[in-house]
This record gives sequence, C-alpha cells and structure tokens, in this order.
Amino acid sequence: MSRADTIQVEGKVTKTLPGGKFKVELENGKEVICTLNGKIRINNIKIMEGDSVTVEFSPYSLELGRIVYRTK
Repeated sequence: MSRADTIQVEGKVTKTLPGGKFKVELENGKEVICTLNGKIRINNIKIMEGDSVTVEFSPYSLELGRIVYRTK
C-alpha cells in the first residue's frame, strides 16, 4: 500500500486516552480512536484536548486512525 492510498480527514481531539491514544471527532461528527504518527512522537509534539489535527486512515480500516499533523 502506498502513501497515496490513505484517506486524510480533519478533526478535533476530544479526549486523551492511556497508551498514547486519542479520541478524535471528525468533521462529519464520527468519533474514532487515533494514535500518533512516528514523526510526531520522535519530535515530542504535545497533543492536547481541543487541538485541531489531521487524521490519516487506511482504506481497509476506517475505525483506527493515525494523527499526522497538529494545527494551532
């Protein structure tokens, strides 16, 4: 699977969960559980409740996402 096959959606972090997971409400109102992308984790970027984020999904599973960008 290539990078072009992923689906990117904007959302807002509603809750932080243990284990580096987050509950994110997407633009369409659906809530999904997301983890952090490797670059965000390595560069120690903090994600808080209320942050706007870009979430990336695999076309195979739209229930679990990956946070790839945090906007201010």
